Amino acid sequence: MEAEIIVPDEVPVMTLPNVAFFPQAMLPLHIFEPRYRHMLRDVLASNRIFAIAGLDLGQLGQTENPEPQHRIAGLGIIRACQKNDNGTSNLLLQGLCRAEIDSIISDEPYRRIRIRALTSEPGASLDENERLRAELARLIKIKLKLAATQASDLTRFLKTVADPEAFVDIAAFSLCENPALKQKLLETLDVHRRFQLFNRELRRDIEQIKLRRKLQGGLADEHIADN
Repeated sequence: MEAEIIVPDEVPVMTLPNVAFFPQAMLPLHIFEPRYRHMLRDVLASNRIFAIAGLDLGQLGQTENPEPQHRIAGLGIIRACQKNDNGTSNLLLQGLCRAEIDSIISDEPYRRIRIRALTSEPGASLDENERLRAELARLIKIKLKLAATQASDLTRFLKTVADPEAFVDIAAFSLCENPALKQKLLETLDVHRRFQLFNRELRRDIEQIKLRRKLQGGLADEHIADN
């Protein structure tokens, strides 16, 4: 049985554009920048934990911070790491929890932040969240079928995820195509509200796909301009 993981108050952080890292999600990373190589060496020698924060594009150039981060980040633990001959590394990071960034401690040799771990709230009864979980599974199936997207491994895995919160987090991480909404889903601590937001987005996506197909007629995607 795995020992309980203690979430530290201070952690290194990688800042990445258009990335929102959710609890339970598995994120493959290729580490090549010198600062992140240094960070990886230190993390592997300690608790194997660091944070992934999304780059706040709206704040770029607005502050002295060259890499402004969203306030809510994802904390993860390294589950596997392979070092390559050229000094780069490939690793697999598993999400642990949401975290609020309280402050930046230092930027050298890599950024370290002070954080506060966040806990979700159900926001509704278990039966209601189970209902929304089933609805989300239905919408995912419809969208993937309409979009002719191959995601059988993911859908099979989601069928094994019984916990509603874990289900919506893994689904949002893997399938949400809207970076702004993805970050909002990460920041939403109310699980019921998280379901509502993502389900509404999927319904909108499904209607857009249906409308595009109707307008496209029988033309292939590469000939849609001919319609």
